[in-house]
Amino acid sequence: MHFHDTYGQALANTLAALHRGVTTVDSSAGGLGGCPYAQSATGNLATEDLIWQLDGLGIQTGVDLAKLVETSVWMAERLGRPSPSRVVRALTGD
Repeated sequence: MHFHDTYGQALANTLAALHRGVTTVDSSAGGLGGCPYAQSATGNLATEDLIWQLDGLGIQTGVDLAKLVETSVWMAERLGRPSPSRVVRALTGD
């Protein structure tokens, strides 16, 4: 599955997909990305938010969330914009 978070529904859509048996979900660190076909579409599902949700569901991913957040903060700084990831904002106080 591949979801944009335009209306804040990417995690809810992911949860619904997981309940339907989907085992592969596309995401991007820091929610980077957009859609060249839908100009109003915001970034992609943030990997940090996805990992947080999967951890909460007891699904092991092997991803080090702290390192992922650190990398996303670094990328956001280089891009000169705040991270759209809710987990990044919560864990860093932004």
